[in-house]
Amino acid sequence: MKFGAAALLGAVMVMAGCSDDNDRILFDGKYFPTKVSKVDGQRDQIVVTVREVAQSPEGALAAGRYAAVSYCVGLYGSSDIEWLVGPDTDPGQIRITDNTMTFRGTCPQ
Repeated sequence: MKFGAAALLGAVMVMAGCSDDNDRILFDGKYFPTKVSKVDGQRDQIVVTVREVAQSPEGALAAGRYAAVSYCVGLYGSSDIEWLVGPDTDPGQIRITDNTMTFRGTCPQ
């Protein structure tokens, strides 16, 4: 009986890790893979990368903002990010390399 319960629990955990494409959050009707990374081990200093920018630059900006806000709210409870380069920066100053947009900012503490 214990083996069956353990196998069932394992199967449920594996299924929980799977994501359905229908559960993805879309921006401007498109999905943008995003990543938020801390800088030099400091959790409040972040770099946000957004891939597939060519689909929609406006959607990519919104996806990057969403990822950063989700990260900062989750850790610090606030969305007041101080951007060095972010979604409100002049579009000509935002770095896009290999179809990837990069933001940098600081979460409020």
